[in-house]
Amino acid sequence: MKLKILPPTLRFNKRYIVFELISQKELNRDELIKIIWNNCLYYYGEIETSKFRLWLMRKWNCNSINNNHIIKGIIQCDRNYVDEVKAALCLVSTIDNNNIVFHTLGVSGTIKSATKKFIKLK
Repeated sequence: MKLKILPPTLRFNKRYIVFELISQKELNRDELIKIIWNNCLYYYGEIETSKFRLWLMRKWNCNSINNNHIIKGIIQCDRNYVDEVKAALCLVSTIDNNNIVFHTLGVSGTIKSATKKFIKLK
């Protein structure tokens, strides 16, 4: 028997948060996911964080300036928890004795518009 796909009315509504991360050392995808999840778990707990439906969609390594590495990326989350995710990201300050800064560039409804509007790749 073939499984049925959920109709759009029953799917959860997604939003895409575009961020910029400035760190003293270069971070790979796994370290970035660990930072995001651990910070959300620390500030909101397991039950609340499970409702966020966090997912790191894309990550770009940008140019380094003054030995600081700049990373841009897109995080998918539930529409109802965008503010909580943005707040948890802004509260990150250090990881493994390295200073880091998260900037939220914007929120979008699709990956295409998020990339076009906020990432602005050449």
